[in-house]
Amino acid sequence: MFQRYKLSILIVMVAVWLCNASAFAQTASNPNRKTTLFQNPVFDTDFPDPTIVRAGDGYFYAYATQAVVNGKLQHIQVARSSDLVTWERMADALPEKPVWADRTEPKFWAPHVSFTDGKYFMYYSADPNTQKGLCLAVAVADKPTGPFVDSGKPLKCGTSFVNIDPMAFDDPKTGKKLLYWGSGFEPIKVQELAANRTEFAPNTESVDIIFPIKNEDPNNYQRLIEGAWVTYRKGFYYLFYSGDNCCGDKAHYAVMVARSRSATGKFETLAQATGKKTSVILEKNDEWLAPGHNSVISDDAGRDWIFYHAINTKKRNIEKDENIGGDRDVRRVMLMNRLIYKNGWVYAEGGTPTLTIKKFPKIRQRKSQ
Repeated sequence: MFQRYKLSILIVMVAVWLCNASAFAQTASNPNRKTTLFQNPVFDTDFPDPTIVRAGDGYFYAYATQAVVNGKLQHIQVARSSDLVTWERMADALPEKPVWADRTEPKFWAPHVSFTDGKYFMYYSADPNTQKGLCLAVAVADKPTGPFVDSGKPLKCGTSFVNIDPMAFDDPKTGKKLLYWGSGFEPIKVQELAANRTEFAPNTESVDIIFPIKNEDPNNYQRLIEGAWVTYRKGFYYLFYSGDNCCGDKAHYAVMVARSRSATGKFETLAQATGKKTSVILEKNDEWLAPGHNSVISDDAGRDWIFYHAINTKKRNIEKDENIGGDRDVRRVMLMNRLIYKNGWVYAEGGTPTLTIKKFPKIRQRKSQ
């Protein structure tokens, strides 16, 4: 009797596994099939520094750093999804280079897009044609796919890669329009934007809100910090940021978090608050190296999901004919984890890129256009 019972349980377990595996396989082969399961990566192509936004048409749009797509350079990549899991490529969001940008070897990094005042505003980084270093810039479009048109001049330029990774945020408490960016071994900064959102507010200065930690500890992810992303939840502003080395042979990257009662600080890191060694909430595992530069989006059940890039240890490099050079020889693809809130802090579920099959985010069916 006991043996038959064990056999029955085993049969049920195998049936459940086969059902889940079948549903997942159907998703991979037919993205339009209704299913509730997915597995990382959600966009298995070179797609660094992803920003996810939801547009008025009900679709989610993902924007990423430049890449060679089907043999052609895209300045700003765009992909679209109705469920946050199945993504389709769109055309270059910034097809025309700004007049001030480098004309010979243009580089465009880490776009952030927001919809407000009836327009889509895209903040990004680019190298100018008049000096060394990088600039913060903004372009505007009527549609989430663009084409985005640059404002005609940079927001701010400087040496090295200080002016990178912009993220626009409207403070729900004060109504101020803010821009975060940085850092090039400097602190992450924030400054108020003007009403037109294409320049900084008059008589304002940038404020340093979180600082690098300069020591030789091999586990120090905060030696260089970048990729700021801010959310507001239950009285706290959560600042996600990444460090320390995104790419190359010595890639050493992870997502960290800090929080504040004010959008402009003072921010307290997870390590400072808890006594932990680091403020890391998402770090590497055996399959995925250097996860980071994240964005956060909510599903229709109010659950938050963190999207980020990571390097597959089994498929690390970009194909030769798509290699842009520099740190763009590694293939950074898009993954997602659910976020968990606990004791006033936020964590990525599992603390590392999810390897197992998971349930979809809850998304209401998009209305047909």
